[in-house]
Amino acid sequence: MEKITKDLLDWYQKYKRDLPWRRTQNPYYIWVSEIMLQQTRVEAVKVYYERFIHRLPTLYDLATISEDELLKLWEGLGYYSRVRNMKSCAQKRIEQGFDNLPNTKEELLALPGIGNYTAGAILSIAFSIPSVAIDGNVYRVLGRYYKIEEDIKKSGTYQIYENKMKKILPQENAGDFTQSFMDLGSLICTPKSPKCEICPLQKDCKARQKNQMEFYPVKEKKKEKRIEERTVYLYRYKDKIAIQKRKDKGLLASMYEFPNTLETVSVVDIENSLLENEIPFYSVLEIGESKHVFSHIIWYMKGYIIDLKEPIENYIWVTLEELNRKYSLPSAFSYYYQILLR
Repeated sequence: MEKITKDLLDWYQKYKRDLPWRRTQNPYYIWVSEIMLQQTRVEAVKVYYERFIHRLPTLYDLATISEDELLKLWEGLGYYSRVRNMKSCAQKRIEQGFDNLPNTKEELLALPGIGNYTAGAILSIAFSIPSVAIDGNVYRVLGRYYKIEEDIKKSGTYQIYENKMKKILPQENAGDFTQSFMDLGSLICTPKSPKCEICPLQKDCKARQKNQMEFYPVKEKKKEKRIEERTVYLYRYKDKIAIQKRKDKGLLASMYEFPNTLETVSVVDIENSLLENEIPFYSVLEIGESKHVFSHIIWYMKGYIIDLKEPIENYIWVTLEELNRKYSLPSAFSYYYQILLR
């Protein structure tokens, strides 16, 4: 056994976190946790995971749930294409006559939304099959430990890391090995200010020896995000609020939102527009600015509450209770939703 392998496994056995998805080897449950953990902190995932499994305890339940209810269940986790792919995956397996996920990499990779990392994690954790699973934690730990100079954003670099992983991959305790990177990367070998003094790999870590931890893994600078300025309209009529459904493709596809436009307007502009379109109203009130950062776009928003005398056609009119219970509202609008709750 390689020294790094032994050090990781010994450390994991002593310090591993007690997490809900570590109390099972059900491939479906492991898969749900892995998809949720992409782009989301462990502490935040716990609540979502337990709620999801409680509502959808089997692959069949996931395959048959309505999209609206599924998106509502996922609300707040973001990256909604992930859960849509999960449903497509579940439907495919059920149609094929199976009630859980397969135990080969080829079959897993053939399913929607499952890539190399997720396949490797499922195989090692759920089936105890030695499998390479490379995510951000692995890039960080191995990049620092071996002081790998290749840019992780370049296509050929994955092969370098994969070869390193294959050399240190144990034939037993495969799941523990995969999860040791998760815990070490989350708790100790963090992107900034790593806690090297308590790291089990510190003596042999080449980046640590040169005090260059924060230079690894090597990766190119991110492209600047596109900026969009939006106006959000909270139309109210009696005890109901207007929402609309987004298009079924693109950013936040098929989710519900408050009406909004790519423009900057004032209270007077809104009042004049309402008068021109003969829409009777009581008042227009500016309610503040908000910012939401997506992976490639930043929304700068200014919101207004418009109290109407009559409802506007072509919107969906819902109570706040219905909005909370039934309709999936992206977190981009959470600032304005909270204002409505006051």
